[in-house]
Amino acid sequence: MLPPGLPWEKINHLVARAEVIDQKLAATSDGATLVQLSKERAELQDIVEAVNRMKAAVAEREALDDLAGDPEMAALAEEERGALEAQVEALTQEIRVLLLPRDAADEKSAILEIRAGTGGDEAALFAGDLFRMYQRYAQLHGWRIQVLSESEGEAGGYKEIIADVTGKGVFARLKFESGAHRVQRVPATEASGRIHTSAATVAVLPEAEDVDIDIRPEDIKIDTTRASSAGGQHANTTDTAVRITHLPTGTVIVVAGRSQHQNRAQATQILRARLFDMERERLSSERAADRKGQVGSGDRSERIRTYNFPQGRVTDHRINLTLYKLEAVMTGEALDEIIEPLITEHQAGLLAALDT
Repeated sequence: MLPPGLPWEKINHLVARAEVIDQKLAATSDGATLVQLSKERAELQDIVEAVNRMKAAVAEREALDDLAGDPEMAALAEEERGALEAQVEALTQEIRVLLLPRDAADEKSAILEIRAGTGGDEAALFAGDLFRMYQRYAQLHGWRIQVLSESEGEAGGYKEIIADVTGKGVFARLKFESGAHRVQRVPATEASGRIHTSAATVAVLPEAEDVDIDIRPEDIKIDTTRASSAGGQHANTTDTAVRITHLPTGTVIVVAGRSQHQNRAQATQILRARLFDMERERLSSERAADRKGQVGSGDRSERIRTYNFPQGRVTDHRINLTLYKLEAVMTGEALDEIIEPLITEHQAGLLAALDT
């Protein structure tokens, strides 16, 4: 007997839909239809596999009932029953999570924006450290990362850096990184060895496609200027900066680089992501009561994490998680040990909301 605590009518409908899609995929050769059906089928794959594992475990559990009357097999059957009960319980929770309302942006790539906050040169250096952390994390996940815009700090690092992180499910894993990140360490320039506190802000925006946001030509103003040179050996070389202003919202994007055409394309890409994020925030605020208490409010002024170098400690304040793996976190290798609990906490909040 299947566990009664799951909405089996809905589950069976999803499984049946997957079977219908499989039949249609085998019978069609239209390219657009294949893409659409394949995308829908991929979204159902996890729930179909989990349900199949659940049905197999339940069938195996029921088969053990036939052994209950056999004195020689009863003890073994009881031992296996315990393992199967645990498996069914775990699969029940997995299916509940898979049935949660999904953020439509989770599978998207993302625009990553990092800006130095309070702390002067040290804040810019920390912003650079954060970018390298995400850069290495992206590489570990097989994602592609491309810098779209950057403004270097006087002592190194970045006053601001914006990058495109491309891959499947990028936004789902990085969206809880938005917020204020604080660092506590002794700056290399601090002769007295005092611990200095500085900060940088991170914004992760789902990358928007043309179908997500319609930018009308009459709503934007495009200016082309000469970007100032940073000096040094390239002092006589100036970049062409493109500034796009979205008139309805007052949003301004500036991208400087060698190619005016590329700058314009990248500025438009960032603008599209910003506008898409604004619309998501507007819709989220309308559902604010439903999101109360959940991880990731989206408030980027919220201090979410502290990196303490003298103690080798990283603390995420939203879930009171502390890891003494600072070096591994900063190389991206242990960042999932923070991101995974954040995702789990978010899912727990959604499940609690459904149960009330």
